[in-house]
Amino acid sequence: MVRLLFLLVSMLTVNRSRQRELAWDHPTGWYRGAGAGRPADPDAVIDPDPWLGHDIPGQPGLPASWPGHDGDTIPERSVGEPPLARPRRRRIPRWLKWGAVAVVAGLIFRRAVAYVVLVALSAALHVVGVNVHLPHIKFAWPWQSIVSGSVTNTDLGPWVLQRIEGISRPALGRASFTFLFTHKVSKNIGPWPCWYSSTFYALGYASATVDLNPGPAWWAPASGHYRLQVLSRPLNGKPGHVAVTMVLPPPQLPQSVHDVTIDNIPSRPVASQHSWTYPGFGCGVLLRPQFAESVLYAQAQRIAFYRSTHVRQITRPLISAAETQATMTVRDNFIQPTVNAFGYLLDRFTIRSSR
Repeated sequence: MVRLLFLLVSMLTVNRSRQRELAWDHPTGWYRGAGAGRPADPDAVIDPDPWLGHDIPGQPGLPASWPGHDGDTIPERSVGEPPLARPRRRRIPRWLKWGAVAVVAGLIFRRAVAYVVLVALSAALHVVGVNVHLPHIKFAWPWQSIVSGSVTNTDLGPWVLQRIEGISRPALGRASFTFLFTHKVSKNIGPWPCWYSSTFYALGYASATVDLNPGPAWWAPASGHYRLQVLSRPLNGKPGHVAVTMVLPPPQLPQSVHDVTIDNIPSRPVASQHSWTYPGFGCGVLLRPQFAESVLYAQAQRIAFYRSTHVRQITRPLISAAETQATMTVRDNFIQPTVNAFGYLLDRFTIRSSR
């Protein structure tokens, strides 16, 4: 289409008189075209057909002067002299070339251009104070658009499964929780028992993981852990529709105390108690320096690990966060881009745990 447009424009802008002048310009020709060898008298009429038998100096067989006008002769040029160089004229104006490039670029990036234009127009109307409902266009690059085509269920399923099997990292769901813990130290001084305890406030972070790459045996057709259903196929430029159902291993709760982190351990306890038996006051003062931060952190970490694996109020948010992260990772990064490249839209996507 662009080449046809260039051809039509060149046909309209070509200089026909220029072509005739170039066609007659050779060392032995006498025709010089407009502006070359014309009489000085503007009212003179030039006979295009010279009298045969009259010679021009240096040009045998051609008239030496223009008929009816003595003294007005054709400029002489020696035999073998090259023709005069003429400036080269562009067949297509530069503005037309750049205009065509701009039109082609606008057609390729039409969605991005339309989005920018609507945003600018909406901002301008907002500044002026005009409330106009403009259409909504989502920003997208050309390579993000859906490619229409015709793909069968047999071809699409393995392509999507191949992308799923390429996932190398597990999905990670994180949750935080607060708790109180008490640290107590006992030490007898002679026959007198002595103890000192303090209660601290701590903030714990725990993570649950979902294995997104359980191995080829997990995705075997007989297992039923992967199913892709084609609801409709692409037709006449309209995308098709698919639904995908997956079954993944259950989320794993923290496996060791090192999978839990602790924060906000204050330097001062929330509450303190100690024995008042003689000499209880002195015993408490002596035992209190043993409350080092490393000791408190280790104790809080053990308590947080137990709570993140046994307390239902904490384990349920952890599992839910891991499943949500797994769904977003598989759908947005692997399945949806693959089906879009084959001309399909992902209508439904479900992930279940094998529990």
